[in-house]
Amino acid sequence: MAIDDSAELVPTRLVDVDALARALETFATDRDWVRFHSPKNLVMALTGEVGELSELFQWMPEDASGSAASDPRLAEPLRDELADVLLYLVRLASVLGVDLDAAARHKLAKNALKYPIATAYGSSKKYTEL
Repeated sequence: MAIDDSAELVPTRLVDVDALARALETFATDRDWVRFHSPKNLVMALTGEVGELSELFQWMPEDASGSAASDPRLAEPLRDELADVLLYLVRLASVLGVDLDAAARHKLAKNALKYPIATAYGSSKKYTEL
């Protein structure tokens, strides 16, 4: 099935990171870091930050993961790692010229086709198994 990008799932913008992208560009420019911000380097940095986020949850009991953000020992490190992931993701998209809002809308539309409510409701199976 073809995806109609003109069909919106929601009536408003989902992701607005323009101000953050500009702030990150300024931050990098002020430090002469733009030359280091190749897509490859940014993906590697993003992967490292996702690893650091994962470390916070490693060996945590499943039921404790839902309240990790309210755990006094984890709240700040969790916010910091989530922010790092966001910052690198936004910077990467900016360097590549990818509109994250358009990408998110397109991906939601694709997922809606892959996971129709009638067959995906209540299931954790991959779309190829539904």
